[in-house]
Amino acid sequence: MGAGQHSSQPAAAPRSAIGGATVPAGGTAGGGGAGVAKEVADPQEASSFPVTGAVHHSAAATPAKAGEAIVAAGAPSDAEVRKELAQMKAVEQSAKLAQQRQLTPVPGGRSIGGNGTIAIPTGVPEVVQKVIAGANAIADFPYVFGGGHASFVDNAYDCSGSVSYALAAGGLLNAPETSGELESWGAAGPGRYITVYAAAGHTYMYVDGIMYNTSGRSGTYASRWQVGAADGSGFVVRHWPGL
Repeated sequence: MGAGQHSSQPAAAPRSAIGGATVPAGGTAGGGGAGVAKEVADPQEASSFPVTGAVHHSAAATPAKAGEAIVAAGAPSDAEVRKELAQMKAVEQSAKLAQQRQLTPVPGGRSIGGNGTIAIPTGVPEVVQKVIAGANAIADFPYVFGGGHASFVDNAYDCSGSVSYALAAGGLLNAPETSGELESWGAAGPGRYITVYAAAGHTYMYVDGIMYNTSGRSGTYASRWQVGAADGSGFVVRHWPGL
Protein backbone atom coordinates (compact mmCIF):
# COMPACT_ATOMS: atom_id res chain seq x y z
CA MET A 1 0.00 0.00 0.00
CA GLY A 2 1.41 3.37 -0.97
CA ALA A 3 1.98 6.37 1.25
CA GLY A 4 -1.08 8.21 -0.04
CA GLN A 5 -3.38 5.25 0.58
CA HIS A 6 -1.97 4.62 4.02
CA SER A 7 -2.50 8.15 5.23
CA SER A 8 -6.22 7.83 4.55
CA GLN A 9 -6.60 4.96 7.00
CA PRO A 10 -7.51 5.44 10.68
CA ALA A 11 -4.41 5.95 12.84
CA ALA A 12 -2.99 2.65 14.02
CA ALA A 13 -2.33 2.04 17.68
CA PRO A 14 1.35 2.20 18.69
CA ARG A 15 3.01 -1.19 18.41
CA SER A 16 6.40 -2.78 18.73
CA ALA A 17 6.43 -5.25 15.87
CA ILE A 18 3.80 -7.00 13.81
CA GLY A 19 4.90 -9.63 11.31
CA GLY A 20 8.66 -9.00 11.03
CA ALA A 21 10.12 -9.71 7.60
CA THR A 22 12.09 -12.88 7.03
CA VAL A 23 14.62 -11.88 4.41
CA PRO A 24 18.08 -13.45 4.10
CA ALA A 25 20.90 -10.92 3.80
CA GLY A 26 21.62 -10.23 0.17
CA GLY A 27 18.36 -11.86 -0.91
CA THR A 28 14.78 -10.85 -1.46
CA ALA A 29 11.76 -11.33 0.72
CA GLY A 30 9.69 -14.41 0.20
CA GLY A 31 6.02 -14.13 -0.64
CA GLY A 32 2.98 -15.61 1.06
CA GLY A 33 2.98 -17.32 4.42
CA ALA A 34 1.59 -16.00 7.67
CA GLY A 35 3.86 -13.54 9.44
CA VAL A 36 6.13 -13.11 6.42
CA ALA A 37 6.36 -9.61 5.00
CA LYS A 38 7.41 -8.98 1.42
CA GLU A 39 10.16 -6.41 1.13
CA VAL A 40 9.72 -4.01 -1.77
CA ALA A 41 12.78 -3.04 -3.82
CA ASP A 42 14.45 0.09 -2.49
CA PRO A 43 14.22 2.87 -5.12
CA GLN A 44 17.18 4.59 -3.44
CA GLU A 45 19.40 1.51 -3.33
CA ALA A 46 21.75 2.86 -5.99
CA SER A 47 22.61 5.87 -3.81
CA SER A 48 23.25 3.61 -0.80
CA PHE A 49 26.47 2.06 -2.20
CA PRO A 50 25.09 -1.50 -2.20
CA VAL A 51 27.60 -4.32 -1.87
CA THR A 52 27.64 -7.07 -4.47
CA GLY A 53 29.25 -10.40 -3.71
CA ALA A 54 30.81 -11.25 -0.36
CA VAL A 55 30.49 -8.79 2.51
CA HIS A 56 33.74 -8.23 4.38
CA HIS A 57 32.49 -6.92 7.69
CA SER A 58 32.11 -8.45 11.13
CA ALA A 59 28.60 -9.11 12.40
CA ALA A 60 26.89 -6.64 14.69
CA ALA A 61 25.99 -7.30 18.31
CA THR A 62 22.34 -7.61 19.22
CA PRO A 63 20.43 -4.31 19.38
CA ALA A 64 19.98 -4.73 23.16
CA LYS A 65 23.75 -5.08 23.59
CA ALA A 66 24.39 -2.05 21.36
CA GLY A 67 21.90 -0.03 23.39
CA GLU A 68 23.98 -0.57 26.51
CA ALA A 69 26.65 1.75 25.11
CA ILE A 70 24.87 4.85 26.39
CA VAL A 71 26.84 7.73 27.84
CA ALA A 72 27.79 6.30 31.21
CA ALA A 73 26.50 4.30 34.12
CA GLY A 74 25.46 7.58 35.70
CA ALA A 75 23.31 8.73 32.77
CA PRO A 76 20.11 10.39 34.02
CA SER A 77 16.97 8.30 34.43
CA ASP A 78 13.76 9.17 32.62
CA ALA A 79 12.40 10.72 35.81
CA GLU A 80 15.46 12.91 36.22
CA VAL A 81 15.30 13.94 32.58
CA ARG A 82 11.66 15.00 32.87
CA LYS A 83 12.49 17.09 35.92
CA GLU A 84 15.36 18.86 34.20
CA LEU A 85 13.85 19.35 30.73
CA ALA A 86 12.23 22.70 31.48
CA GLN A 87 15.42 24.38 32.67
CA MET A 88 17.64 22.67 30.11
CA LYS A 89 15.55 23.44 27.02
CA ALA A 90 17.55 26.49 25.99
CA VAL A 91 20.86 24.75 26.69
CA GLU A 92 19.84 21.69 24.66
CA GLN A 93 18.83 23.81 21.69
CA SER A 94 22.12 25.66 21.78
CA ALA A 95 24.09 22.41 22.00
CA LYS A 96 22.12 20.88 19.13
CA LEU A 97 22.83 23.84 16.89
CA ALA A 98 26.51 23.70 17.83
CA GLN A 99 26.65 20.00 16.95
CA GLN A 100 24.96 20.59 13.62
CA ARG A 101 27.54 23.27 12.80
CA GLN A 102 30.37 20.85 13.64
CA LEU A 103 29.06 18.10 11.38
CA THR A 104 30.88 18.23 8.06
CA PRO A 105 29.97 15.88 5.21
CA VAL A 106 32.54 13.55 3.69
CA PRO A 107 33.09 14.18 -0.04
CA GLY A 108 30.94 11.96 -2.24
CA GLY A 109 27.77 12.30 -0.20
CA ARG A 110 26.35 13.63 3.06
CA SER A 111 27.91 11.22 5.57
CA ILE A 112 29.51 12.74 8.64
CA GLY A 113 33.24 12.18 9.03
CA GLY A 114 35.38 10.98 11.91
CA ASN A 115 34.42 7.54 13.13
CA GLY A 116 30.92 7.97 11.69
CA THR A 117 29.13 8.14 15.03
CA ILE A 118 27.48 11.02 16.86
CA ALA A 119 27.83 11.92 20.50
CA ILE A 120 25.08 10.57 22.74
CA PRO A 121 23.43 13.53 24.48
CA THR A 122 22.71 13.41 28.20
CA GLY A 123 19.67 15.68 28.22
CA VAL A 124 17.32 13.28 26.44
CA PRO A 125 15.29 10.26 27.61
CA GLU A 126 17.28 7.07 28.07
CA VAL A 127 15.37 5.32 25.28
CA VAL A 128 16.60 7.98 22.83
CA GLN A 129 20.16 7.48 24.06
CA LYS A 130 19.82 3.77 23.37
CA VAL A 131 18.43 4.35 19.87
CA ILE A 132 21.43 6.57 19.09
CA ALA A 133 23.81 3.97 20.54
CA GLY A 134 22.22 1.29 18.38
CA ALA A 135 22.38 3.48 15.29
CA ASN A 136 26.04 4.24 16.04
CA ALA A 137 26.83 0.53 16.33
CA ILE A 138 26.01 -0.15 12.65
CA ALA A 139 26.49 3.36 11.23
CA ASP A 140 29.31 2.32 8.89
CA PHE A 141 28.11 -1.18 7.99
CA PRO A 142 27.68 -1.85 4.26
CA TYR A 143 24.30 -1.85 2.52
CA VAL A 144 22.85 -5.12 1.23
CA PHE A 145 19.19 -5.41 0.27
CA GLY A 146 17.49 -7.64 2.86
CA GLY A 147 20.31 -7.21 5.34
CA GLY A 148 19.21 -7.21 8.98
CA HIS A 149 15.85 -8.88 8.32
CA ALA A 150 16.49 -12.60 8.82
CA SER A 151 18.13 -11.56 12.11
CA PHE A 152 19.08 -8.33 13.82
CA VAL A 153 22.61 -9.76 14.02
CA ASP A 154 24.07 -9.33 10.54
CA ASN A 155 27.11 -7.90 8.75
CA ALA A 156 25.18 -5.63 6.37
CA TYR A 157 21.86 -3.77 6.61
CA ASP A 158 19.44 -2.24 4.15
CA CYS A 159 17.43 0.90 4.91
CA SER A 160 14.67 -0.70 6.96
CA GLY A 161 17.08 -3.16 8.57
CA SER A 162 19.15 -0.19 9.76
CA VAL A 163 16.21 1.75 11.18
CA SER A 164 14.76 -1.40 12.76
CA TYR A 165 18.06 -2.22 14.48
CA ALA A 166 18.35 1.24 16.03
CA LEU A 167 14.72 1.30 17.18
CA ALA A 168 15.12 -2.18 18.67
CA ALA A 169 18.15 -0.97 20.66
CA GLY A 170 15.78 1.46 22.36
CA GLY A 171 13.12 -1.21 22.93
CA LEU A 172 10.79 0.28 20.31
CA LEU A 173 10.74 -2.84 18.10
CA ASN A 174 11.11 -6.52 18.88
CA ALA A 175 11.56 -7.79 15.32
CA PRO A 176 12.88 -6.28 12.06
CA GLU A 177 10.28 -4.50 9.94
CA THR A 178 10.22 -3.63 6.26
CA SER A 179 9.83 -0.07 5.03
CA GLY A 180 6.17 -0.72 4.31
CA GLU A 181 5.55 -2.05 7.82
CA LEU A 182 7.22 0.99 9.34
CA GLU A 183 4.51 3.11 7.70
CA SER A 184 2.30 2.05 10.61
CA TRP A 185 4.91 1.98 13.38
CA GLY A 186 4.13 4.10 16.45
CA ALA A 187 1.82 7.05 15.86
CA ALA A 188 1.26 9.51 13.02
CA GLY A 189 3.27 12.70 12.70
CA PRO A 190 6.76 13.88 13.68
CA GLY A 191 8.23 13.33 17.12
CA ARG A 192 10.26 15.53 19.41
CA TYR A 193 13.29 13.24 19.39
CA ILE A 194 12.65 10.47 16.85
CA THR A 195 10.86 10.85 13.51
CA VAL A 196 10.67 7.96 11.03
CA TYR A 197 9.96 8.54 7.34
CA ALA A 198 8.63 5.39 5.66
CA ALA A 199 7.36 4.44 2.21
CA ALA A 200 6.89 1.13 0.43
CA GLY A 201 10.52 0.84 -0.70
CA HIS A 202 12.59 3.12 1.52
CA THR A 203 12.80 4.44 5.06
CA TYR A 204 15.05 6.71 7.13
CA MET A 205 14.78 8.69 10.33
CA TYR A 206 15.87 11.72 12.29
CA VAL A 207 17.11 11.23 15.84
CA ASP A 208 17.59 14.33 17.96
CA GLY A 209 17.59 16.38 14.77
CA ILE A 210 20.20 14.38 12.82
CA MET A 211 19.37 12.26 9.78
CA TYR A 212 20.08 8.52 9.74
CA ASN A 213 19.77 7.25 6.17
CA THR A 214 21.39 4.65 3.91
CA SER A 215 20.68 6.76 0.82
CA GLY A 216 23.04 9.68 0.27
CA ARG A 217 26.02 8.18 2.07
CA SER A 218 29.52 9.06 0.93
CA GLY A 219 30.74 5.51 0.28
CA THR A 220 30.31 1.80 0.99
CA TYR A 221 31.55 2.10 4.56
CA ALA A 222 30.54 5.71 5.17
CA SER A 223 28.23 6.67 8.00
CA ARG A 224 24.45 6.49 7.89
CA TRP A 225 24.45 9.68 10.01
CA GLN A 226 24.26 12.53 7.54
CA VAL A 227 24.37 16.29 7.38
CA GLY A 228 21.23 18.09 6.27
CA ALA A 229 17.86 16.64 5.34
CA ALA A 230 16.25 14.50 2.66
CA ASP A 231 13.15 15.19 0.60
CA GLY A 232 10.33 13.56 2.55
CA SER A 233 7.72 13.90 -0.19
CA GLY A 234 5.63 10.75 -0.51
CA PHE A 235 6.72 9.35 2.85
CA VAL A 236 4.53 8.55 5.84
CA VAL A 237 5.81 10.35 8.96
CA ARG A 238 5.74 8.43 12.24
CA HIS A 239 6.93 8.81 15.82
CA TRP A 240 6.69 6.95 19.11
CA PRO A 241 4.20 8.53 21.58
CA GLY A 242 6.05 10.75 24.02
CA LEU A 243 9.20 10.81 21.91
